[in-house]
Amino acid sequence: MTTKQLLKKIKLSDSDMQQIKDAVQKAESKTTGEIALALTAESESYSFWELIASICVSTIVFAILLPFASGINNLYESHFWTQPIWFLPAFYVITSFVTILIAFAFMNVPCIDRIIIPKRVQKTSVTNRAMRYFAESGVYETAEHSGILIFVSYMERQVRIIADTGIAKKIPQDLWNIIADDLAQGIKNGKTKEGFISAVEKCSELLAENFPAKDENPNELCDGLVILQDNY
Repeated sequence: MTTKQLLKKIKLSDSDMQQIKDAVQKAESKTTGEIALALTAESESYSFWELIASICVSTIVFAILLPFASGINNLYESHFWTQPIWFLPAFYVITSFVTILIAFAFMNVPCIDRIIIPKRVQKTSVTNRAMRYFAESGVYETAEHSGILIFVSYMERQVRIIADTGIAKKIPQDLWNIIADDLAQGIKNGKTKEGFISAVEKCSELLAENFPAKDENPNELCDGLVILQDNY
């Protein structure tokens, strides 16, 4: 999925992106904490699960066609003078293979992926991808270890908020989870911009209480929403 397609699905315009960036800049002016935002189409390729589902579909098609073997055989005989002994087995093999290919092409649709991929796998994948980006983006390298990552994975409709060690010592994870759940619900309801801005403001309030702004308040992380294009 391209960045343009992802932004269209999640209902974010260029203007919305700028408003989110402005909200982060305003929020960070009140605290020495840093807020990073990231969005990805999905946190894993999930090809294994899509292939398994495609094979299951092919197996069902094979089982449905099996009782019609005699009819398929008779249909072939009505059109051709001779029938090779391998015709019927070849028909079923080819049909099964083609069914797998067609099913696999459809399995990458987000609404289908959400059904066929186990929830625990989705949850683990989003957490792992969020932690990976937390390290890749340098959120953990801020001067006071007061960086926080708001990570959104579109396909899974899940949000993770990961706080650095300095924040974790003062603010319990449960509070971040509440904000994450509210953002996820906002995105699900089609209010993505409002959800992001609200999440940023809530995070800012918590950070300002524990990491108030100082005279020198350097900007250590990117303020805008980063769109990830994974190669897995």
